[in-house]
Amino acid sequence: MLRAKNKVVIVTGGASGLGEADARLLVAEGASVVITDVAQEQGAALAQSLGDNALFLEHDVRDEQGWVNVMERTEAAYGRLDGLVNNAGVSEIETVEETSLESWQFVNDVNSRGTFLGCKHAIPIMKKSGGGSIINISSMAALACYPQYFSYVASKAAVHAMTKSIAVHCLKSANNIRCNSVYPGAINTPLQRAVQVVQDDVEESALSKNNLPVGEPDDIAKLVLYLISDDSRFMNGAELRIDGGGLYL
Repeated sequence: MLRAKNKVVIVTGGASGLGEADARLLVAEGASVVITDVAQEQGAALAQSLGDNALFLEHDVRDEQGWVNVMERTEAAYGRLDGLVNNAGVSEIETVEETSLESWQFVNDVNSRGTFLGCKHAIPIMKKSGGGSIINISSMAALACYPQYFSYVASKAAVHAMTKSIAVHCLKSANNIRCNSVYPGAINTPLQRAVQVVQDDVEESALSKNNLPVGEPDDIAKLVLYLISDDSRFMNGAELRIDGGGLYL
């Protein structure tokens, strides 16, 4: 049985890494997926490889009008919206003393502002569709509070808090929309590998020093599929840590 059959899902940052894995698994499980990303060529190629049940839209999650356009085009193409995966994210390796205002703004605009705008504009179309599932990708960093990822930690902690607020809002509104957050640990993605190279050039990385376990994108995608599916219909406002136990090292 296809666990996402007939569902329409938007995945931001879907051209590579965790978003790509999400898109591939959701399509395989019967969903129609709108992949959004600033990486136009990569995203378009992925959508083409997935066939008729995938659509790519170039999209900067910081731009509110861009979100309006994504929702309008999703509704025009599929007539509904059942799921949103706020996956797009960026990171900088900087402590609080090293962080410039511009760097802080960039990381928080993508990770926090982008998530807020996605939730804000998804809820009205989901209500018209009879409900839905919003999945906000936070990070284990929001719980471990790594000092070398100051802006990233702050942005993902904001995602943590806003998810709970949205979950309660939707519950009180009785709109049949659920909002949950996922906390990946170290995952073998292009972003993680790029961060690892920079860290290793500067100092012994947290991954190496603590021997943190490293997962694969499909590990996260399977959890995303569960949250999109009706199997998780009673889950709302949950914090789902998926890090191989690395938080405790």
